[in-house]
Amino acid sequence: MIRKITLLSLLFILSFSCKKDKPKEIVAEEVIEEIEPPKIIEEFGYVLKDYLVIKDTIKNGETFGGILDRHHIGHTSIFNIAAAAKDTFDIRKLRAGKAYTILAKKDTTEQAQVFIYERNKIDYLIVDFRDTIQTKFVHKKVKTVIKTASGVIESSLSEAISKQELNYLLALEMADIYAWTIDFFHLQKGDSFKLIYEEKFINDTISVGIGDITAAYFEHKGTPLYAFNFVTDSTKNINDYYDEKAKTLRRKFLKAPLKFGRISSRYNLNRRIKYYKYKVRAHKGTDFAAPVGTPIMATASGTVIASRYAGGNGNYVKIKHNATYSTQYLHMQKRKVKKGDYVKQGQVIGWIGMTGNTAGPHVCYRFWKNGRQVDPLREKLPSAEPIKESLKEEFFIYTKPLKDSLDQIPTMQLEEAIAE
Repeated sequence: MIRKITLLSLLFILSFSCKKDKPKEIVAEEVIEEIEPPKIIEEFGYVLKDYLVIKDTIKNGETFGGILDRHHIGHTSIFNIAAAAKDTFDIRKLRAGKAYTILAKKDTTEQAQVFIYERNKIDYLIVDFRDTIQTKFVHKKVKTVIKTASGVIESSLSEAISKQELNYLLALEMADIYAWTIDFFHLQKGDSFKLIYEEKFINDTISVGIGDITAAYFEHKGTPLYAFNFVTDSTKNINDYYDEKAKTLRRKFLKAPLKFGRISSRYNLNRRIKYYKYKVRAHKGTDFAAPVGTPIMATASGTVIASRYAGGNGNYVKIKHNATYSTQYLHMQKRKVKKGDYVKQGQVIGWIGMTGNTAGPHVCYRFWKNGRQVDPLREKLPSAEPIKESLKEEFFIYTKPLKDSLDQIPTMQLEEAIAE
């Protein structure tokens, strides 16, 4: 801090000292001027003012060598730098569209000194070749913030999430949590949800994704459905979602082989089709329509007993889950699994297509129980393993404040949601 006495005050004192009368005591006014210390801006662990900073993105066909050559690094040095970096990262795998930063000398050569490649919002690679060649991966500090949200369904869950300007990943997470209990192809206008979830930030403002949904509430057709994320084995980091009575939300079968889409044709033993001159042609499957390329999931774990192309079925996969249940998935664009493979529930086994006899892109989902095809939407499907009795007391202690918090989150009325 620097203190100054103004020139005006000094002149005022001198003018009075020249008079014959006894001068009055004058107190000079001090003007205090504060000088801000220079700001030192750091990024990636470097003081940026010491360098010429060049920020850009990887272009299609652009190489690490080409970038360094453009910034005045010789071919021999480029080879040595690439060789030294290969144990940390294969620089041939730079992806177009990713950001990078060059820290160059602040002289006439403008020669690159450091190359920084941002793999994503959190992880970045530093290749420092100022003196010796050093490479390392660095993780930016991530801050996890607990947030709440709510919404009302007008047409779809994804539309409600978008309307609230929430991260779209929340829709996918909710679809996973409630995959066994809610048919997301038949949500009703006025259904609502509340969430307590984690969102991750860098630099306190840049969102880098969603963490866990800690607790959720979904009111579907007037029925409240709670979901609490609870760790059942901390040593193996095993967790699952349970309702307010400690019952698992998981079932042995998913409600649908797609996360999102619509049912275009239901199981119907008396269906008449124009193509067949309106003769009765039983439809023993449920058609889920979605764009070509949409992933198709196994609705339960099991062994693939067929994966092939066959006439009107097109590309299809059939899975045996146990002695009672089997499922089949028809008209795939492409199959991802082969006969004999063991697949887990939710695993992608192929993609929506239009192979075989089909008027549009969809998957025909067929369900067998004891060797007979049935309507899976009418079946009371078995639940997965319940929470252990020894954990129930701990569960209720943990979830009570979460349930109280969920209940206190306000939910808009449908009219308000539409008005916004």
